[in-house]
Amino acid sequence: MGGQGHQIDRALGALMGVALGDALGMPSQTLSRARIVEAYGRITDLVEPIEGHPVSHGLRAGMVTDDTEQTLLLADLMIRSPERFDDRAWAEALLGWEHDVRARGLRDLLGPSSKRALDALLAGAPPSETGREGTTNGAAMRIAPVGIATPPDDPVAFVDRVAEACLVTHNTREAISAAAAVAMTISLGIGGASFVEAMGPAVEAARIGAALGAPVGEADMGGLILAALHLAERGSEEDLVARIGTSVASREAVPAAFGVVALANCDPWQAGLIAANIGDDTDTIGAIACAMAAACTGLAALPKDKVDKVVAANGLDLVPVAEGLLAIRAQRKSGLAS
Repeated sequence: MGGQGHQIDRALGALMGVALGDALGMPSQTLSRARIVEAYGRITDLVEPIEGHPVSHGLRAGMVTDDTEQTLLLADLMIRSPERFDDRAWAEALLGWEHDVRARGLRDLLGPSSKRALDALLAGAPPSETGREGTTNGAAMRIAPVGIATPPDDPVAFVDRVAEACLVTHNTREAISAAAAVAMTISLGIGGASFVEAMGPAVEAARIGAALGAPVGEADMGGLILAALHLAERGSEEDLVARIGTSVASREAVPAAFGVVALANCDPWQAGLIAANIGDDTDTIGAIACAMAAACTGLAALPKDKVDKVVAANGLDLVPVAEGLLAIRAQRKSGLAS
């Protein structure tokens, strides 16, 4: 489906989508829809967080949060170790990231379940056991590199790659199935598919993922994604919030992100704006939604002035990341063909 130039454009779109959606949702994360209206009216651009924001205090307009930083952390680990996912190195990288966040005086830290899982791994617990309670959206929020680096041709093998990245902190059917649906959408987008074309395989990936990990949490992520898409067809942001939810739970945030992309007609900027105003976990929903939309449309679908502002605010250099992940994709594609 598209050549190398096409793939780099969409890979950059996916990575930049994570950052742009994250930055748009940063000022409103954890706030209710009513509080967002009170504080900002309706968010229509990259804005500063309100004074004393419970999580984003100290950040400036256009800055990203844990969603983007952990996505790039995962990408770096994959590029440095393309043959084997190193669970211990991943645990050490996440704990090192949190130490750096604390040193910067910021508040977007690892969730308690992730922290417990990582500490347990480093204390000697097997990776297969440490993530068996993690059902939140941390795995899905940072899964874009796996989607970029993995061809979608063999869905079972694809979901196994997703599960590798989830194992240490989010080894549950809910988290794996959610991350699998997001990653499959991104992978198909990299290959040239539209968002609509990606939906069937994404739901199937969720169903494959639901058979992996601890049998904890939501068992029908694919059904929830389809329900969110159905609600979005009716064009109601309010229905999506009321019926699906927007919390940090994978069963809410990930279907909501799919619904947001559908509401935005796969326009990544509009998806980010909808997510920024949706309430609760706005930065993560925005990061996931923008990544999926931009993977299916390419970097040019993102407003250049907004991209430039986010790149400058965070010192991003995404081209080597995209190239490194696509090199892994080419190797895995070759392996599937041999």
